[in-house]
Amino acid sequence: MSDTQRDLQPRKIIGINRVGLYTLIHKEVGRFMSVYLQTLAAPVITTLLFYTIFALAFGGLTRTIGGVSFMEFLAPGLIMMTMVQNAFANSSSSIVIAKMQGNIVDVLMPPLSAGELYTGYILGSVIRGLAVGLVTALVMALFVPIHIHSFAVVIIFAVLGNMLLGSLGIAAGIWAEKFDHVATVTNFIITPLTFLSGTFYSVEQLPGLWRVVADYNPFFYMIDGFRAGFIGHADSNIVVGIAILVAINVVLMALCLWMIRTGYKIKS
Repeated sequence: MSDTQRDLQPRKIIGINRVGLYTLIHKEVGRFMSVYLQTLAAPVITTLLFYTIFALAFGGLTRTIGGVSFMEFLAPGLIMMTMVQNAFANSSSSIVIAKMQGNIVDVLMPPLSAGELYTGYILGSVIRGLAVGLVTALVMALFVPIHIHSFAVVIIFAVLGNMLLGSLGIAAGIWAEKFDHVATVTNFIITPLTFLSGTFYSVEQLPGLWRVVADYNPFFYMIDGFRAGFIGHADSNIVVGIAILVAINVVLMALCLWMIRTGYKIKS
């Protein structure tokens, strides 16, 4: 075996196209950074508008929940909501645009496995979600004191939440034939689950039936756990929340890998 063959052998064993994977991640990150006013600045403004409405129109400045001010309680929920919505938008729009413009072939032709394609898209979504979350938190900190009770809990739920919506975005993007189909997922799945997740209130305030429904809403565990990392109080068991989010991420990852491997709506 020649020296060149020996140098290539470890890469064959590992089986990862490092250059291709890096290029895909760089493309996904560069895509949203090139229009940062739309992908980073706009979500911050929208979140601040939500914050202002609840502070002024709904008397949020004088209310308390769980021993903390309502505005301090609200901030983490708004940050998480903004993060995951952008994680979904990143992967879904990237795939739908590529399909509609006919350049999806540029992603499918290189020697990238289904796992590498999934990893590239999901990392792009997670990076965008975390970037939006960080910028939003920094801006909101100018208006409300933001204290971090557990940095580890904040990171775990932020990553799991962005992965979940990023995976959902990949599946939606592959399934969708036009942007109207992506909007259907947003309007009938993401938005209702977000508003029923306790983003703007404590689920303990819900009447019996709706409190039970909240227990089956993955967005509830996502936002409740993320908020607990800031205020130190959760309406659910954090460990259970992590287990549920991990399980859903595994299921969505398997779905995405199946769709990519089979070429569902992207190779025909």
